[in-house]
Amino acid sequence: MSFLVSLAILSLLIFIHELGHFLFARLFGVRVEVFSIGFGSTLLRKIHKGTEYRLSMIPLGGYVKMKGQDDLDPTAKNSDGDSYNSKPPLQRIAILSGGVLFNFIFAFIMFFSIGSMGFSTLSSKVGTLQEGMPGVESGLQEGDIVKSINGEKIVSWRELAKTISESRDDSLLFVIERNSSLLNIVISPKISESKNIFGETIYKRMVGIAPSNDMVEVEYTLLEALQYGVTETLSSMLIIFQSVEKLIVGVLSLDQLGGVVSIFEYTAKASETGITTLLFMTALLSVNLGVLNLLPIPALDGGHIIFVLYEMVTGRVANEKIMYQLTIMGWIILASLMVIGLYNDINRLISG
Repeated sequence: MSFLVSLAILSLLIFIHELGHFLFARLFGVRVEVFSIGFGSTLLRKIHKGTEYRLSMIPLGGYVKMKGQDDLDPTAKNSDGDSYNSKPPLQRIAILSGGVLFNFIFAFIMFFSIGSMGFSTLSSKVGTLQEGMPGVESGLQEGDIVKSINGEKIVSWRELAKTISESRDDSLLFVIERNSSLLNIVISPKISESKNIFGETIYKRMVGIAPSNDMVEVEYTLLEALQYGVTETLSSMLIIFQSVEKLIVGVLSLDQLGGVVSIFEYTAKASETGITTLLFMTALLSVNLGVLNLLPIPALDGGHIIFVLYEMVTGRVANEKIMYQLTIMGWIILASLMVIGLYNDINRLISG
């Protein structure tokens, strides 16, 4: 069952991406020759207003084929008024960006849904305290519940940690609950060495406290849920962009690259955990798909956008032979990354 859920989510995300291309193409009068749900042999087809809608055998997303545009052959162009190539550069960039935009919008909807339903997270209850750090020296005790910092309401541990690390004040006023009473404690954070999510050494403001295992149910108003959706979407985009950057510069090694098996594995686990976790994983995958398609690799949307930008800047279309060679190179890069990801997945499965 979890495998089918994973398959459905992956297919849905690719479908959402292609739907973005489709709608923007139709908006600017580009004829969409084929809109296929799935790949491979056609099971069902119907032609409506010049577009052939297909249901294909392999249920992994889908694809859109526009008149005058072929990802496998960038030299296959058409100058008719309803072709992709005949449209102004800005319209073509909008069409190319439509899939990515829809992935980001879909991720926002998922995050907004999470915020609207409410979710469980670590509470702001203090667990262990580190000796010699400001927390224990100021009088904080295990079991204290942090209610606010410098007047800012604190509910979750995530809010607590973020407020401390991002504060620029020398001293922070903690309002804590202890034995059903509220106390004010002033704490001066200390710049300490830590590790970020990429394993790099960083220095940030800390007070030397760790969370307890207590959970709290976070509930948002409509406005707060909208803000949560925007914030989580933007922060997810930033993390994935940073991950790609760290992979390129060598901070992350290629053996940490995952493939489709990892996607299925993590999505399956999320589906078994609960609806909130599944929605969160779906949102992250949608953002991931959008960001990866923006990479300036000729076989991806980002690569096509680079070609159009070149045309806008220079006033001439890129050399067809060079475009073709770069596109082939792009497909080789993508295929290589897929093979590496699959190899890593198999290694992980073998090693347990």
